Amino acid sequence: MKTLFKQTLTASILSTMIAGTAFAAPSETPPVFVKHVADGLIASLKANQAKLKANPSAAREIVRKNLDPYIDSQAFTRIVMGTYATNQYSTAAQRAQFEKNFRESLIENYGSAFAKFTNQTYTLRPYKDTGSKNPVVTLDFNNNGEKIPVSFQLVDKGNQWKVRNMNVSGIDLGLQFRNQFAANVKRNGGNIDKAIATFKPDADAATQKK
Repeated sequence: MKTLFKQTLTASILSTMIAGTAFAAPSETPPVFVKHVADGLIASLKANQAKLKANPSAAREIVRKNLDPYIDSQAFTRIVMGTYATNQYSTAAQRAQFEKNFRESLIENYGSAFAKFTNQTYTLRPYKDTGSKNPVVTLDFNNNGEKIPVSFQLVDKGNQWKVRNMNVSGIDLGLQFRNQFAANVKRNGGNIDKAIATFKPDADAATQKK
């Protein structure tokens, strides 16, 4: 049950990693920002729980409305592509296509995970400001007594907080997806266009890595 919930939670959050314009101001501290986003998402899930079970497209709309604006998808793309995000291996157009494909794949494959929401709650861990340019805020999602820690790494993008990477139960998702993409490049004989076109991020596999 814990593994299933962790995979569902991860898929749900990852399906939101799309570019947008964040509305949080830098005067909002990192934990306040993350709590604001989490509360908005949970409120929408609770309000639409019955609809989600019958209509996966409703989940995708919740994603776009509640979380899209707060994700730095360009940074996440660079993390996942790794060395292939440099001009030596890819063009700006290829990176843009990767970002688009990555977004759509997550929405299509994991949007239905929101339908599994059953009123889980979370607690916010005490936050200590270390002065890092990429502060980390951790939430413990509660599922029948089990705690699933999810850490959000943030970045200030033009006076706006955005999420640039995530860690679930000690697993760096950006790194796991990077390994998956690198393996896909190899399977396609180093052809970046083919690797981008066929890449399907596997959140379930990522969250089981240790």
